[in-house]
Amino acid sequence: MKLKNINFGLGLVALLALSSCADDKFSEYRTDMTKNLKEYQYLNNYEPLKKYVEDMKASGKCNPDFKLGIALAAPDFNKQELVYCLAGSNFEEMTAGNAMKYASCVKNDGTFDFNTVKDFVTNAQDAGLTIYGHTLAWHSQQNKKYLNKLIADKEIQVDPSQKVDKVDAYTDFSKMNSFPFYVMDYTPEIKDGILISKYPGKWYQYFVVDNYPVDVDAKREYKVTAMIKASEDGQIDVQTGNWGATTSQKMSVSTQWKEQSVTFSGLTTEKAFVVFQPGNFAGDISCKWVKVTHSEAPVMEIETEVHKETYTDGDFPFYVMGCTPPVINGAIHFVPTGDWSQFFVMPGGDNELDEGDYVVYLDLTSDKDASGVDLTMQNGWGGTAQAITAKVPVAAGRHSVKIEMPKVEGGNYDIILKPQTADATLDVHSVRVCKITKSNSIPLTDEEKKSLLTDAMGKWIDGMMEATNGYVTSWEVVNEALSGDDKDGDGKFELQHAATASADDKKNCFYWQDYLGDIDYVRLVVADARKSFAAHNGDPEKLKLFINDYNLESDWDDNGKLRSLIQWIKDWEADGVTKIDGIASQMHISCYADPNTQKSKKDHIVKMLELMKKSGKLCKISELDMGYVDAAGKEVKTADITEEQHKEMRDLYTFVLQKYFEIIPAAQQYGITQWCATDAPKDSGWRPGLPVGLWDLNYLRKHTYAGFAVGLGAPEYWKEAK
Repeated sequence: MKLKNINFGLGLVALLALSSCADDKFSEYRTDMTKNLKEYQYLNNYEPLKKYVEDMKASGKCNPDFKLGIALAAPDFNKQELVYCLAGSNFEEMTAGNAMKYASCVKNDGTFDFNTVKDFVTNAQDAGLTIYGHTLAWHSQQNKKYLNKLIADKEIQVDPSQKVDKVDAYTDFSKMNSFPFYVMDYTPEIKDGILISKYPGKWYQYFVVDNYPVDVDAKREYKVTAMIKASEDGQIDVQTGNWGATTSQKMSVSTQWKEQSVTFSGLTTEKAFVVFQPGNFAGDISCKWVKVTHSEAPVMEIETEVHKETYTDGDFPFYVMGCTPPVINGAIHFVPTGDWSQFFVMPGGDNELDEGDYVVYLDLTSDKDASGVDLTMQNGWGGTAQAITAKVPVAAGRHSVKIEMPKVEGGNYDIILKPQTADATLDVHSVRVCKITKSNSIPLTDEEKKSLLTDAMGKWIDGMMEATNGYVTSWEVVNEALSGDDKDGDGKFELQHAATASADDKKNCFYWQDYLGDIDYVRLVVADARKSFAAHNGDPEKLKLFINDYNLESDWDDNGKLRSLIQWIKDWEADGVTKIDGIASQMHISCYADPNTQKSKKDHIVKMLELMKKSGKLCKISELDMGYVDAAGKEVKTADITEEQHKEMRDLYTFVLQKYFEIIPAAQQYGITQWCATDAPKDSGWRPGLPVGLWDLNYLRKHTYAGFAVGLGAPEYWKEAK
C-alpha cells in the first residue's frame, strides 16, 4: 500500500500496523494526534468498526447476518491500496458508487463491458467482503442514447432498387483559390478552380474531404466519387476513415475527364476524411470535385425551424473570443485582420436542441469567394462535449448557406463562425436552425416499445448476473422509483415519470416505467433478477432484493414517501409471484443547530424505522451520510465546522444507529452502509465540501467515527478523556 497520505505522527504501533498491509491485506487507520492532541487522542482507543459488529453478533445483540457496509469507487478498491485496506479493516460489505450501474456497463451500441465489475467481484472475494448490488433498475445514469435509438421510429421498408444516393460531403474546387485542408508535407495547387497535384519526386498524399459523418451503427457502404483526370493512365490509392482506423481502395485515372468511384464498407469512426495518395505515381492529377455518398431508401426530409438568431445594431452582442465584429445594418460585420478569428453567431442559451439531425442556414454576404471558413456547433467546452464542425462554402454576394449538422446528441449548442485566416469581409444577417424529420418512418407502437425494452432489461440483468457469478446475493432491484407527490389523490405518491420530471431530468434520464408501466416495471425487474441469478450459479434461497429510495425519513411529508412505498410494494406483490425482500432507506441526512428542527428530524427517523419494522421486510440503511445546517438554515462546509458542531454530528450518528438496533427486530436487520468514508472534496459531485465522512480527506478518524462506533456498541471514550 502507499503511505504518502498517512501522517507520520501516529506512533510506532500504528506504523507497524500500516506496514503490515501487504501481508495482512488490511490495516487500521487512526487519527493524526498532532491535529489536536487533547480533543482527538481518545479516538485511538477505538477498534475498527467491524470489530464492534462482531461483538454484537457474538452476544446476540443483532442479526448474525447483519452487514456493516461502505460505499466506494470500485476502481479505487481494485487498486488494492488505501481504499482497499480501509474497507477490509472496517467493513463487511461494499456498495460500488457507479461501476454496477447501467450507464457504466452498457455501450452506445447496446453491448456490455463488465470488466470492472468482474475485477471488483474477484477482489471482494479475495478480501472476504460481500457486495450489495447497486443498482439493477433506475431512471438515472442510463445509456439514454442507446435506449432512445432502440425505440426510435422505424423506417418503412422499400424495394432496394428504389434507393437513392445521399451526399455526405462535397468538395468543389471551382469555388476555391487555395488548398483548404491540413497539409501533409505536400500542398496541391488550385488553378482556375481545379486541384492539380504533380509528383514531387517522393511518395506523397493530400486531403480532399475532411470531417464527413459516418453512421457506424447503420453499417452503410460509402462511395467516394471524383471528377478526375491524369496526364497518363494509372491508379492512385484513396484512403478514408480516421486516424488509426483507415481503409484504402484503388481508383483508376485516365487522360480524359471522368467520374471515378470507389466504395468502402466497415467504417468504424463517426467522423472520417478522404485522402488521395498518388504515392509514386509519376503523372499529374487534376480534380474538379470530390463527393462522398451513401445509398438509402428514398425519403422526404421535412425541415422545421426551431431557433433563429437576428442582430441589433451596436457592439458585438455575445461572449468575446478575441474578435468583436460590430453589428451594422442588422448584420455581424467581420473585417479580416490577418489574425486567426472566430466569433459566436448564436449562443447556446438561445439554441437548446433535442437529439436528432439538424441543418443550419447562414444568411451570409461576402465581398469575394473565400475558402477555409468553418462553422462549429458545440454543446459545451469540456472533454465530453459534442462539437460538430463543417466547412462553409463562401461565394461573393449574399447567399443562404445550408450546413448539415447530423447526429446531434442534445443540449445547449453554441454556434461559432470561424473565418480563421480567410481574407473575405463577411456579414452574417441571421442564423436559422432547423430540425430534420424523415417522412419514411413511423413511430413504434406502445406494445413494440414495451417488448423491445423488456428484452433490453432482461439482457442487461442477465449480463450483470453472469458477471457477478452468484457472488452478489443482495441487490437494489429498483432505485428511486417514487416521486415526492400524490398528484392524483389516491393516497400514495406516484412513480417518477418524464411527464412530471424537471427539464434537466427529462434531458438526462430514461424512465423505463413510462414504457413498461408502473406495475410491470418492478415485476419485470424482480422476475428477471431471480431468473438470471439462478441461471448463473446463484443460490435462489440466498437472493435478497430491495427497493431503495431517499427521503423516507422526511418530516415535511410525515414519512409520506415511505408509507407510499410500502403500499406500492403490496401492489407489486399482489400477483402472488413477485417477492420483494427488503426496503432500503438512503438517509442522506443533516444535523440541525435549531433544536426544534432537530427534534422533528429525529422523531421522523424513529417513525421511519417503526414503519419499516411494521412492513415485515428486511430493513437496510443504504446510503447514510450527514451534513450540518446552522441556526440560519445554511449548510456548513467542512472548512467552517466547529468542534462543537462536529460533536453534535457524532451524537446524531449514535442516535441513528442505536435506534435502528432498538426498533428493528433482529430478524429484519439486514445492515447499515455508510455512503461517504471521507468528507467530500470541494469539487465533488456529491455534497461538495461538506463534512459527510467518518474520516477526513487524509483518511484520519473524526469525531463522527466515534459516534458511529458507539452506535455499534462501543464505549464513549470521549467521556474518559475529559
